[in-house]
Amino acid sequence: MAADAKVWVVTGASRGIGAAIAAVAAESGHHVALIARGESVLSVAGALGESASGWQCDVANGESVASTVEQIAERYGHLDVVVNNAGVHRGGKVQRLTDDAWQEVLQVNLSGAMSMTRSALPYMDSGGAIINVGAVVGFRGFPGDAAYASSKAGVSGLTKALAIELAPKAITANLVIPGLVLTEMTSELSESALDKMTQQIPLRRFAGEREIAEVVYWVAQSRYMTGACVPVDGGLLSSFGVM
Repeated sequence: MAADAKVWVVTGASRGIGAAIAAVAAESGHHVALIARGESVLSVAGALGESASGWQCDVANGESVASTVEQIAERYGHLDVVVNNAGVHRGGKVQRLTDDAWQEVLQVNLSGAMSMTRSALPYMDSGGAIINVGAVVGFRGFPGDAAYASSKAGVSGLTKALAIELAPKAITANLVIPGLVLTEMTSELSESALDKMTQQIPLRRFAGEREIAEVVYWVAQSRYMTGACVPVDGGLLSSFGVM
């Protein structure tokens, strides 16, 4: 364990980008608390070694979040970095999108980030970092993504408000915006569909989960950047004239 080891909390950490972020932090010599709803987060944390611990928690439940964060803080003594990565996607154009789907997406993606941050702040000191994980659709329209886009746009606004509020405490708040990432979900798409999506990306390829995680890790180390939106999207937002 590094002499300057910090305590990281990563939500949505049982797979994908969240698991990659946790792995990068653990490999860099930090303590990492991995949070996810499913029991699989325990085995994912176990595979990272003694520096990691797994915690089952539903970020959509404020009481569950508060209780889990308190237990993590009791174990490690304090918290340094919080990565709000947990998210769900429910597609459907506005007229077909159910109220339940809308509420679920907002509760997990936006309210979950708020609850986690609010619960963690009492255990964070100067030098701490809040990193929210956004999405390209939070900055540009895409049909059928009203709920997801709204939640991620909200996370962007939350990040900027946090940056101003927490600056006097020297706690930073930044937003990392992944582009299209190779995941279990995208691997099920046809070759033609993947090719069509790839053609929209200036770098002409999807991102690897690790590529996103490494940027998140770098952002956490930056002490003079706060309120920033950091795209890791192969130029996708730039190609649409955004940002």
